[in-house]
Amino acid sequence: MAKGKFKEMKPQRRLKKKEIIQSVINLFNTYPQKMMNYKQVSAEIGATSAVGKLMVLDVIKTLFGEDFLVEIERGKYRLNGLGSTAEGRFERRSNGKNSFIPDDGGNPLFVAERNSMHAMNGDKVRVQILAKRKGREPEAEVIEILQRSQNTFVGILEVTRNYAYLIVDSKILANDIFIPYDKLKGGQSGQKAVVRILEWPERAKNPIGEVIDILGNSGNNDTEMHAILAEFGLPYKYPETVEKAAKKISARITEKEIKAREDFRETLTFTIDPKDAKDFDDALSIKKINTGLWEVGVHIADVTHYVKPDTLVNKEAARRATSIYLVDRTIPMLPERLSNDLCSLRPGEDKLCFSVIFEMNDAAEIENYRIKRTIINSNRRFTYEEAQDVIDGKQLPENISDELKDRLLIMNKLAKLLRKRRFSNGAINFERVEVKFDIDKDGKPLHVFFKEAGDSNQMIEEFMLLANKTVAETIGKVSERRKIKTFVYRIHDLPNLEKMGTFVAFIRRFGYKLKDKGQSSDISKSINALLDQVQGKKEQNLIETVAIRTMAKAAYSTANIGHYGLAFKYYTHFTSPIRRYPDMMVHRLLERYLSGGRSAPKEKIESECKYCSDMEQLASNAERASIKYKQVEFMSDKIGMIFDGVISGVTEWGLYVELNGNLCEGMVPMRDLRDDFYEYDEKTYSLIGRRNKQKYSLGDPVKIKVMRANLEKKQLDFTLIEN
Repeated sequence: MAKGKFKEMKPQRRLKKKEIIQSVINLFNTYPQKMMNYKQVSAEIGATSAVGKLMVLDVIKTLFGEDFLVEIERGKYRLNGLGSTAEGRFERRSNGKNSFIPDDGGNPLFVAERNSMHAMNGDKVRVQILAKRKGREPEAEVIEILQRSQNTFVGILEVTRNYAYLIVDSKILANDIFIPYDKLKGGQSGQKAVVRILEWPERAKNPIGEVIDILGNSGNNDTEMHAILAEFGLPYKYPETVEKAAKKISARITEKEIKAREDFRETLTFTIDPKDAKDFDDALSIKKINTGLWEVGVHIADVTHYVKPDTLVNKEAARRATSIYLVDRTIPMLPERLSNDLCSLRPGEDKLCFSVIFEMNDAAEIENYRIKRTIINSNRRFTYEEAQDVIDGKQLPENISDELKDRLLIMNKLAKLLRKRRFSNGAINFERVEVKFDIDKDGKPLHVFFKEAGDSNQMIEEFMLLANKTVAETIGKVSERRKIKTFVYRIHDLPNLEKMGTFVAFIRRFGYKLKDKGQSSDISKSINALLDQVQGKKEQNLIETVAIRTMAKAAYSTANIGHYGLAFKYYTHFTSPIRRYPDMMVHRLLERYLSGGRSAPKEKIESECKYCSDMEQLASNAERASIKYKQVEFMSDKIGMIFDGVISGVTEWGLYVELNGNLCEGMVPMRDLRDDFYEYDEKTYSLIGRRNKQKYSLGDPVKIKVMRANLEKKQLDFTLIEN
């Protein structure tokens, strides 16, 4: 140990006690096996004066009393808790509040930046668990980086005569990235770029990186949307090799293939999709069997007929795992050749499907069903709006036949009965308002509007849910004597009791009650009653948002625990193979088992399920980020304007306010609450003034002025206007 290594100040300056405490802690953490007396410690940290040495002695005795140090010999001390290490995931934060998440599920540990070894967010690391001080949070020090995670960042280039940097706008990295000139890839100042970190020298303040892609000029709509995708490590362009491979897939349907399938080309069939959709992956058919009995077909694009395992197209689909829906574009999981052409169930074209066909009576009770490979030819493509017009009895285009109109109305009637039964069984009715934008040719948002699901949306939803449930039951619901085969389930766990208790206390402030104990079906019915009560109220969106946050997240798994939100014991995703890879997995497993195949390897399928769940969450985060960006862009020409809103979030750094008219959310920073010193009360989700006791709580109506719109941070800043 080099003498004086831990001197952090000039010797002639008197050390403050706070500085001595931190220096002593750092010293013992760095040399956990070394015994030292107060004189040795004083020399190491540069406390050379008599007063300084006495302070060091006092600090050592305090740390001994706190069990941070242990006395090995008289007057000689060593770190307590020698040798305790653990492996897990490192979580980096730009504010320095880094964490270590143990693999064994233990509590997170704080990792100071000086103890991080420059680990990046998501890295698998080994840490030394540092001796815990009384009344302090436990800490850890990274001693080895076992596996690097993705280490790319998005930001704005700054290129000068002497240096080049990527100015990073990230919640997980506070440091800009230095870029050597030969690693710039032609990048210029003001351009957004994706940069990969190559190294981060131990004593360097900034990591060193290389440009791997230039996204374009900052502020350009395409640039910003691609930047959002890159920020979450998601693809924003399709590899040419995969596109070429997709174009080579034959569209020809042979007579042999047709004969191997059940033929629905003469059965009345239609699709209902958004007006701007091109990938129609589901269709419905209906045929009268006899009085009071209908044959209803749910036909799903047979993607796996065209996309074979171990091909380039399949590998890319597996890597993406899902299509991504940003405000102004779709980033497809499959190349357009498949998603918009071969597999899309376009009207007037023979298309291959995997179908669940139900025999259903007038009460929407299923008397029989079968799962078959089929061929269909859709009679018509409806938009949701057109189908809704049929349901509402509005004036219709002449090319909609009376038979088609009649059958669509019958399907809607059956769907309503299915829906009613589902809710009576305990399904939760989460019908969130969807924020949409009218966007001009340059991507600028002109108007905000809200999209709500009508009967036509709900009709499609009910039949897709029914097909998914039926497929899951077919494989998973077996007699006790039979072994359950490995399958992909869509699972949704029960709500966390602690979160439910917090939610009950939260809604009580608005005058609502909720049952949070008893049978799960009773709790879900109570939640539905609450959601009905808040319809049309100013707190509707806030309560619905908090209710969703209270719920567990749905995920993919081979371990079936049921789907709480839908009140289904068995549920999977079978109906969207064009846009979800788990649905392709389900199609392949279903084909395997229906033909008598053995159970698939569980570990491999479970690993794929976890990956798909993680990618789904990333895609969802990117979708929300694109909405947030457009909301900030929409508000950017409204600086100084006053709006009514409701407090939608309370934190120790300020208030979040959601505007009533457009659901745009911004923050009132704590620093702008200047009339008092406000403290955060975690129990009541409130900020409370220390002097005047003014209280700001979740759900309170407020009036705000728009102060700033920061597109780079996707952040709106508001200030409160006194009522």
